[in-house]
Amino acid sequence: MTYITRRTMLVGLSSLIFPWLCRAESAPLKIGLIGAGQVGSTLAKFWVDAGYHVMLSARSLDEAQQQAAQLGSLASAGTPEQASAFGDVVVLAVPYRAIPALGKQLSGVVKGKILLDPSNFYPSRDGAIAATAAHDGAGITTQHYFPGARVVRGFNSIDMSVLRTEAHRHPPLLAVPIAGDDPSAVGIVANLVRAAGFDPVITGDLASSIAFQPGGPGFEVKTDATRLKAVLARK
Repeated sequence: MTYITRRTMLVGLSSLIFPWLCRAESAPLKIGLIGAGQVGSTLAKFWVDAGYHVMLSARSLDEAQQQAAQLGSLASAGTPEQASAFGDVVVLAVPYRAIPALGKQLSGVVKGKILLDPSNFYPSRDGAIAATAAHDGAGITTQHYFPGARVVRGFNSIDMSVLRTEAHRHPPLLAVPIAGDDPSAVGIVANLVRAAGFDPVITGDLASSIAFQPGGPGFEVKTDATRLKAVLARK
C-alpha cells in the first residue's frame, strides 16, 4: 500500500471519527461579534485566547477598535455589516431591544450562518419585545427576526463577571446551557463553549432555551453539567 493511499484512508477515517480535524486543515473558524460591551468583549477574549480570529463591532467604530486593540493580533474591528460578513459564527452581543432593527439590517448578511444569541430581555430596558420574548421564548423570537440564520442560544444564563472568573476552572467545569434547531450549528457552538473553558449542556431545540432565559429554572444556575441537567429535568 502506498503512502498516499494510506494517508487518504487515514484522513477519511479521521473525518468520520474526529470531524474537527478536517476543519483544522481548512480555514479556521472566524467569529464576528455585534457588540463590544461586557458580553462581546468577554466572549471575544475567550476565543482569542483559544486561537480564534474575531472581529468586533459596536455603535461606534472607535469603541470596537479600542476593544480589539486590547485583544491582540487575532482581533480586528469593523462595522456590524463587516463583522457579520467576516464571521462563520456571528454573535448578537446586544441589548435585546436591538434585535428587531438588527434583523432588518443584517438578516441578509447572516443568512445560512450560525447566529449565536447570548442576549437577554428585561422589560424595564427593552420594552414591548421583552414581553414577546418572555411569552414565545427569546430563541424563537430571535429566529423570527433572522429567518435565514441558524440561531443558537447560549452564554446568556450566567453573568459575564462569573464567566470571566470561572473559565477553565478545576474540573468539574462550569456548565453553559445551549439550544438550537440545527444540530451542526449546536455542535459548533458546543465546541466554542469548550474552547472558552466551560462544559456545554445541550437542552434541545431552540424552543427549549426558554428553560435558561430570565425566569427559567436554568437561569443564573452556576454549577456543573450533572447538577444543571438535574435542575433542568425538574422544570
